[in-house]
This record gives sequence, C-alpha cells and structure tokens, in this order.
Amino acid sequence: MAEKNKQKRETKKAPQKSLKEKRKEKLEKKSK
Repeated sequence: MAEKNKQKRETKKAPQKSLKEKRKEKLEKKSK
C-alpha cells in the first residue's frame, strides 16, 4: 500500500513539473 501511495504522489508531482517547465519555456521565448 505504501508504495502505491508513493507512486500516486509522484504522478501528481509530474504534471506540476511539466507546467513549470512549460512556463519556463514561455519566459525563455519572450526574453529571446
């Protein structure tokens, strides 16, 4: 059970990370 919860938490973090990365890319494109 503990491992399953760990995986859930990791999958929840993943989309947030990609969002931050997307925002980063947008900022980089603007600065260029």
